[in-house]
Amino acid sequence: MSAPLLEVRDLRTHFLTRAGVAKAVDGVSFSLGRGEILGLVGESGSGKSVTGFSLLGLVDPPGRIVGGSIRFDGRELVGLPPAEMRALRGRRLAMVFQDPQATLNPVLSIGAQMALAVRAHEAVSERAALARAAAVLARVGIPDAARRLGAYPHEFSGGMRQRVAIATALLHGPDLIVADEPTTALDVSIQAQILAEMKSLAAESGTALIWISHDLATVSALADRVLVMYAGRIVETGPVGAVLRAPIHPYTRGLLDSLPAMAAPGQRLRQIPGTAPSLLAVPAGCAFAPRCPRADAACGAPPPEARLPDRLALCHHPIEVAA
Repeated sequence: MSAPLLEVRDLRTHFLTRAGVAKAVDGVSFSLGRGEILGLVGESGSGKSVTGFSLLGLVDPPGRIVGGSIRFDGRELVGLPPAEMRALRGRRLAMVFQDPQATLNPVLSIGAQMALAVRAHEAVSERAALARAAAVLARVGIPDAARRLGAYPHEFSGGMRQRVAIATALLHGPDLIVADEPTTALDVSIQAQILAEMKSLAAESGTALIWISHDLATVSALADRVLVMYAGRIVETGPVGAVLRAPIHPYTRGLLDSLPAMAAPGQRLRQIPGTAPSLLAVPAGCAFAPRCPRADAACGAPPPEARLPDRLALCHHPIEVAA
């Protein structure tokens, strides 16, 4: 069996604030193989995006990685000099942000920005760089791509700007793409096109993908495995079909029950009671216990591992799953 492309072990990313230490990522571990698609789900504030930023060395002060290991293709990324990290970002590691305005320069044309991204890592002519840019824009569904290279970000709709951001991530055919809610602003037909393109990219080129999302339906259609995060920790992981069909952690069950599709017409939508804890004051023991219908006094202690052959959850009272 080949070695994983990415190995994350006990990753801890904390924000050192005047109010205290916010443990945004608190002991996260997982691995990812070449061509594998991993879904990362959870409520807002669960640590999903910070996990993605940590992988690419994009956590700004007052946040910093305080512990753990990130090994990419056998190379340790934690503590890597900034120049070496920049050489990897964009070429072998890429990220698609939720807000395309965070990645697009308003005073440069789309073509100029994409050509700069190509030439930052490869010694090619500007013409060759623009030709590659036009090809990837066409792949993500932008019509008349060669002509649109001369347009500026403000001339594109929000959904079109997001497609440009996705196309920029694809320019070098990276080994790993971290996508943070990349299809939120896209309509359903374009979203389906992007998902199909991502699956094709993973299958044909071996590009691994971490797909961060609130949308469980999208994750179920795209991912091979899923990680469910809560309060900076992974509470359940396993094959996406098994986890979303029959979860063993009460939090995962609550996320699924909250979906509108799970309620009959005229029935009130179910929701997880309460709110996620502040990362400045995560409860001792099981962080989900104050909101969990199965909680009891035992949940004041750190939760043990509940295992099935291909599943793992951290819970004192896991939901039983029929064989």
